[in-house]
Amino acid sequence: MNKFLSFAALTASLALSVAASAQEQATTASSNGSYRPIPNSDIMFRKTIWRAIDLREKQNKPMFSEGREISKVILDAVKRGELQAYRNDSLTSTFSSKEVTSNVSYAEANAGLSDEERAAGFTEDTGADDWGAKPAATKRPKLGANGKPLKDSKGRIIYETVAAAPAKPAAAPSYEYRPKDIYQMELKEDMIFDKKRSRMYHDIKCITLLVPSTLSSNVSGIEKPIGTFKYSDLVRVFRNNPDKAIWFNPQNDAQHKNLADAFELWLFNSYIVKVSNPNDARLSDIYGGEREGILASQQAAADLIEYEYNLWSF
Repeated sequence: MNKFLSFAALTASLALSVAASAQEQATTASSNGSYRPIPNSDIMFRKTIWRAIDLREKQNKPMFSEGREISKVILDAVKRGELQAYRNDSLTSTFSSKEVTSNVSYAEANAGLSDEERAAGFTEDTGADDWGAKPAATKRPKLGANGKPLKDSKGRIIYETVAAAPAKPAAAPSYEYRPKDIYQMELKEDMIFDKKRSRMYHDIKCITLLVPSTLSSNVSGIEKPIGTFKYSDLVRVFRNNPDKAIWFNPQNDAQHKNLADAFELWLFNSYIVKVSNPNDARLSDIYGGEREGILASQQAAADLIEYEYNLWSF
């Protein structure tokens, strides 16, 4: 009887332990965006890394196929209310759907008339009609201090002539960037060496969509963040939309993969732009230029590979 009670108590304690562990992992995943969080007790080494992904590169084209661009899949999910956007990779404050739409929109600049058009006799809009006639002045009752129309000695209302207001220029129309224009992404991950499994893991935290600085419509000249998305949320969206979230296999139409699988299998190319440091500075800022930053990116990738190799060698 005592053995039976001991076994029952042991079983109950193990069940509670497993439930607590599962609850802890779920909470961790929901807070930092990790899809498969690794318990802190199993982590021997961790380094946070930011990677830039250019979807125009040949290796990245399968997740940027016509009509199934990953940027389109993500933004459509935001518009449907299926995906939450965040302001930055800290994942603490959110964007509304309208704010994301505003971030992915631009206003067409009013360039005015060119020199050739001015030389041909065209002029700027002055409120005149097509025949060159300007709006006629209008008359209106003259108001007194009490706000009522004034009258002359014979009781007739006194009118005053008012110049017609010039026509207001039409507001510049607003457009949304095409999915093909959103070809720049940034991925934040933790490179973790799991001492229990004795291997290095890429634990993706979040992905940020960016308006490229090279677009002519991006007058700021710098990359503009559209929104940051938890990787765990993205996996759910990709799995729920298998007909749209496709990694296109150019070699075999029967072997297209889900975008979630493409990230799990690391079927994309990227380069490191930042490694966690006390100043939270990018490699290009640390080493004084974009060219130097690219060289530092290659060195950082090699250092991480060497570190993992040394763990096995010594």
